[in-house]
Amino acid sequence: MLSRMTSSKLICTSLFLAVVAAASPMLLKLNDLSHSVWGNVLPSFWTRIRNFNTGLVITSSFLFAYLIRKVWKVLFYPLEMQRKLHDIGYFSDEKRPLKDVANEYRKRKKRGEVPPVYPNGWFHVLASHELVVGEVRYVSILGEDLVVFRGTDGKSYIMNAYCPHLGANLGIGGQVVGDCLRCPFHGWKFRGSDGKCTEIPYCENVPNFAQTKAWHCLETNHTIYIWYHAEGSEPTWYPDEIEEIQNGTWTYRGYTQHAINAHIEEIPENGADLNHLDHLHSSPILSGVDLRHIFSHWWQFARHNWSAEWKPLEDAKHVGCLQLVTTISVFGYKIPYLYFQVTARQTGPGLVFMKWSSSLGDGIFLHSVTPKEPLLQSMRHTIYASKSVPTVVVKCLLYAEAIQVERDIMIWNHKTYVPKPLLVKEDQLIKKHRRWYSQFYSENSPRLSIKKETLDW
Repeated sequence: MLSRMTSSKLICTSLFLAVVAAASPMLLKLNDLSHSVWGNVLPSFWTRIRNFNTGLVITSSFLFAYLIRKVWKVLFYPLEMQRKLHDIGYFSDEKRPLKDVANEYRKRKKRGEVPPVYPNGWFHVLASHELVVGEVRYVSILGEDLVVFRGTDGKSYIMNAYCPHLGANLGIGGQVVGDCLRCPFHGWKFRGSDGKCTEIPYCENVPNFAQTKAWHCLETNHTIYIWYHAEGSEPTWYPDEIEEIQNGTWTYRGYTQHAINAHIEEIPENGADLNHLDHLHSSPILSGVDLRHIFSHWWQFARHNWSAEWKPLEDAKHVGCLQLVTTISVFGYKIPYLYFQVTARQTGPGLVFMKWSSSLGDGIFLHSVTPKEPLLQSMRHTIYASKSVPTVVVKCLLYAEAIQVERDIMIWNHKTYVPKPLLVKEDQLIKKHRRWYSQFYSENSPRLSIKKETLDW
């Protein structure tokens, strides 16, 4: 056994020496070549670098850093997109500014008999991160001028914007003092929780009647909500509290915001108008939002498929529930990983909580519609998703949702409200939705009256 191992070692050694002897001339040539190449190339390269324009190198470096930052934002930053009223659905054949076209159309748009313009319920005011401690914001919604501020106690408060003393706007220059807001005009201080005036700098005793209106304010789901009721009634229900947002299971990935020229009821009515899905929203996302082009036969190779059901809940009468399943097919073949299931809780007149799940993960859209004027709405979609879903994927989902919504907006911006629509049997859910939505109107809910070319309510 030992002799056999010794003979094997001798054979391997002999083969190794033979290979080295045969390859030695080649190795010497490679050594000479490397010396000659690197010896000539490196000094030449270094000389060119030294002679290169320093400014161009610096510019290129900044450009490279800028591109890296852009790529980083695309991959990891939330998508935050705001559209103004004239950005969607208006055209100018005369090359006029779209803003002028939109404003002119708002004046000329036919307005029939519409329901009250401000229904009763909870409405979105601001996202929590838009109001830091000590910050004051002036907002105009629901026909009211309001001031929103965050006290040093971390709580958010909403009051009437105009000081009852001499009418100064508390949202313009007001100062936060604890849980109070000091008027910039004469220094009167109002408590955010009840609107009571707690201090007048030049007065020893504050009269009991010195008070402004404080509105019911709720902060949950990283959102600040306001309660509006035409009769002054206390809240009878509250927005859903999303546990996954509260405990951090789902994280913020961005929002889109749109202005819409329509009555508020026409927007949530889409949830019960199931028949429009297979027509308006069947074209692929790539076809865009322009209704003049999305129905082209060029896009018939792909389509969105929809299956939906809407019904009001009996145990929570202020809630309507939409079950929705959507798939995408290309040349008749359903793409397996683009299956989405949505459960949307339409909570009150202006809030929808749309939980979605897919093979990519799960999350939620916080959908809100807040009236700014009688026929001008602010619609916002905020998306949260599980941490396992890459941000770039969630941004694509949010952007795709925005495209589908902007198709609706092009309809809403140009349509009129029909109080007695011509409906067929298959449209029965629209009538059912209108009966359900009517619960959010009361005797003193503001109504729209038309006087010449002005809007009065």
